[in-house]
Amino acid sequence: MGQDLPTKPTPHGPVLDELLIDAEVDDAELQPPARQPSAWLLLLGLVLVALNLRPALSSMAPVLGDVSRSLGLSGSQAGLLTTLPVLCLGLFAPLAPLLARRFGSERVILGVLLCLAGGIALRSNLGSFGIFAGSLIAGASIGVIGVLLPGIVKRDFPSHAGSLMGVYTMALCLGAALAAGATVPLGHHFGDDWRLGLGVWLVPALLAALIWLPQARQGHGAHHAAFQVRGLWCDRLAWQVTLYMGLQSSLAYIVFGWLPSILIGRGLSPVEAGLVLSGSVIVQLLSALTAPMLATRGKDQRLAIVIVMLLTLVGLFGCLYAPLGGLWGWAVVLGIGQGGTFALALTLIVLRSRDAHVAAHLSSMAQGVGYTLASAGPFAVGLVHDLSGGWNAVGWIFAVIGTGAIGFGLLAGRARYVRVSSERI
Repeated sequence: MGQDLPTKPTPHGPVLDELLIDAEVDDAELQPPARQPSAWLLLLGLVLVALNLRPALSSMAPVLGDVSRSLGLSGSQAGLLTTLPVLCLGLFAPLAPLLARRFGSERVILGVLLCLAGGIALRSNLGSFGIFAGSLIAGASIGVIGVLLPGIVKRDFPSHAGSLMGVYTMALCLGAALAAGATVPLGHHFGDDWRLGLGVWLVPALLAALIWLPQARQGHGAHHAAFQVRGLWCDRLAWQVTLYMGLQSSLAYIVFGWLPSILIGRGLSPVEAGLVLSGSVIVQLLSALTAPMLATRGKDQRLAIVIVMLLTLVGLFGCLYAPLGGLWGWAVVLGIGQGGTFALALTLIVLRSRDAHVAAHLSSMAQGVGYTLASAGPFAVGLVHDLSGGWNAVGWIFAVIGTGAIGFGLLAGRARYVRVSSERI
């Protein structure tokens, strides 16, 4: 069971500063040799890399119907296609620190960016095998890069970590929104072919790799000191944080994977459905940046968690059942809710940890297990749609996952620390 805090959690100003923690980097080693001449190039590279961490996920949803018809996929197979990249986010995340110790974070990011571009290219070729194999490679690549970028931000920009985390979050959302809104129009522009609409997203991945090349040449290499955290996997509070992370992420990836298909089934064109998803993701910027700061002003985060989860559920049910005339309003509500749920999930990792090393290990647990759990949501939506022949029954999935997220969020939102020990080895 978690250990009570002596006082209410101290606001972190901004709280997302402390999310940029590398588990294996000793505090004294966080200050690298000066790299002023390449600081702006590094910042540009970080932004471009972050822009590429969502298009492979959000670009599939608007063309999923065309992909399924073209390749003869069932609803369950389409659900697996939306699930596979999310599953890889969790399964391949633990590989990142091992690769970074061996080759250095910068070199790993360059290599994995090229793998990401290759996975995106593969999705547009070789039929059913290509679409599934490419999705697996893309998801694995995103999972590795997503673990490494925050540590580089913390190491190279320690005095501006909070503001750069905001830029990082904005780049993630912007990449997702661009891919959701532009994939179908780009496919139409290049010959009315979904393959070209999906394949075009390898271009920004290659551009990011080109801009990142100088960082790989100047990479720091291995410099990590290991810390051991004992008792984390037996701590109830750690599991409550993890399950909240996983359940709210499940709803998020259901939206990425299936919202356009749901809206197309309700009568929207693929272009319109992609734009609705794109607009909802853009709205997330507002709550993703403000929710953590507001949540840390109270004695705990339970009220904030309930509010953003209810907004998420209201937006989901509105998009699924309400008249289409008010669809954009429901999409805005959904975006506000989901931006807040994701940001608070990250914030809880910091607030429930006594020190940087515990926070980093809790982050690894919450994201590794959480994203693996989250992958079941998109698959369940595809399965239910396949069995029922429509979308109405999907509302039960929203209700079950949302209720579970509220329940575990109320437990994780209490002002306590996980009860573990941390020591250098």
